[in-house]
Amino acid sequence: MLDLPFLPFCVLLGGLGFVCVIFVSAWCQHWRGGFALDGSAQMFNWHPVLMVTGMVVLYGAAAVVYRLPPAWSGPKLPWKVLHSTLALAAFGLAVLGLAAVFRFHRRVQGCVGLGEGWAHPGKLSALFLPRKNGTTEYKRLPAEAVFANMLGLLILLFGVLVLGTLARPSWKRPDADSPDSCQ
Repeated sequence: MLDLPFLPFCVLLGGLGFVCVIFVSAWCQHWRGGFALDGSAQMFNWHPVLMVTGMVVLYGAAAVVYRLPPAWSGPKLPWKVLHSTLALAAFGLAVLGLAAVFRFHRRVQGCVGLGEGWAHPGKLSALFLPRKNGTTEYKRLPAEAVFANMLGLLILLFGVLVLGTLARPSWKRPDADSPDSCQ
């Protein structure tokens, strides 16, 4: 893991989370046709944005809250409230992301049938799956595929760094009985 002090590392982690949200938003805006609230394919585009923001970035932030050095001394209640608020916001965004999917599928299935409703997200697989007689060289993939792969790597890096933060013993909150704790 990076050998940075905790607070600069958290700033880096927060910046990376922000970049993940910007990338998924840019991908949906530029290559997927933007956003809408009318049950169209653009309604489906809210799903990846809300899921990355909630399930990845905000849940990651909620998990790291107790590692913040100011949380090590004094009452735990404000940190529990912050943790709960972040987790609840993440849950809310995840519910909205799922609602976008269900509303999209309900509208499409009502208009043109079940097959088309499930085919739209399957169109994304055409970016990455093998072509006719083998795989396409990476340099020949469409720009969207390269961008989406970069997004995937950023999300993976964010997740690994959050897990690394949680696993690093020196960044854990001291026990109440330890001399480092003022509780």
